[in-house]
Amino acid sequence: MSVNFSAKLKQIPGYVAGVPVGKAPEAIASEDIAQLASNESPYPPHEAVVEAIARAASAMNRYPDPSGTLLRQRLAERHDVEPGAIALANGSCEILLAAALALCEPGAEIVYAWPSFSMYPYLAPLSGAREIRVPLTDGDEHDLDAMLGEITAATQLVLVCNPNNPTSTHIPAARIAEFVEAVPDHVTVILDEAYIDFQLNDDPDATVDLWRRHHNLVLLRTFSKAYGLAGLRVGYALCSPAFRAAVDAVRQPFSVNALAQAAAAEALRHLDDVAQRVERTIVERVNVQEGVRELGLRTPDSHANFSWIEIGDADREREIVETLREQGIVVRAGTPLGGPGHIRVSYGTAEQNQRFLEALGAAL
Repeated sequence: MSVNFSAKLKQIPGYVAGVPVGKAPEAIASEDIAQLASNESPYPPHEAVVEAIARAASAMNRYPDPSGTLLRQRLAERHDVEPGAIALANGSCEILLAAALALCEPGAEIVYAWPSFSMYPYLAPLSGAREIRVPLTDGDEHDLDAMLGEITAATQLVLVCNPNNPTSTHIPAARIAEFVEAVPDHVTVILDEAYIDFQLNDDPDATVDLWRRHHNLVLLRTFSKAYGLAGLRVGYALCSPAFRAAVDAVRQPFSVNALAQAAAAEALRHLDDVAQRVERTIVERVNVQEGVRELGLRTPDSHANFSWIEIGDADREREIVETLREQGIVVRAGTPLGGPGHIRVSYGTAEQNQRFLEALGAAL
């Protein structure tokens, strides 16, 4: 007799990793692989952050602070909010999943745009809710009016990724405000702002004042991108105390390890380093976008740390991805992200980006 697993497992999409499977980060660096598939920062953390990790490692025989007191305090100072309005997580994905489990039951609805963040399709099968995907516009942007039209009395959760992953497009803060104000109060809106530091349309904290006015709005942020701490998995949300209590109730304690807490808390003391990292990325963004368009390929104006490039059909997409991989350049195929015939490329160092452009041009 075999073990019977839950039928919902068949509804969960398999995750296609962007990183080279079986290789540690240091091995990737030593082999000179251009890892441009996961929207990471190509630049290492500030030396003070590395030192903070080393200090925390000396006490690895102890459990981490379950409340993340120091990190929450520094985030509260960073955003001028109360510490009780900060929820911490093992990556922002954990908050997404916990939100779905805390808010949704069978019969509930989750509304989001598509293509968007590849974690969103996990939420409905795991929570028992019904998902409603709203297609992006022809310009690869959220159709907010169409999303509003899909909200019903059964809707519990609306997800807006801004800037959007994988298309890199951005919705101005004023338009986000109009959307949130039109959403019924019983619906929780999670504004997923993993890439907000890379857009230049608005102040990155423009939505914080909006959050103060709407108890049903959650701002989701991460240390994986601009802060360069993807390997430690630290995410957080600005949220109501009730939302924080709800997500804490449905997940394991100690979810943010001690090294991650120490690193993120120290990183918040070096925001000038974060700003420099972002500036370097934006310079490379301009170079990559210009280079891609010179090759005759379509790509939206990016407001993130990656480009979404139209290649052709799905077969051509696979050929390009494999050809680049053979040359030590790893990019993300568009099909698993909901965009057949596309590739997504993160911005690396200047040398890596030039390698990518030359290899892409030769492969076309």
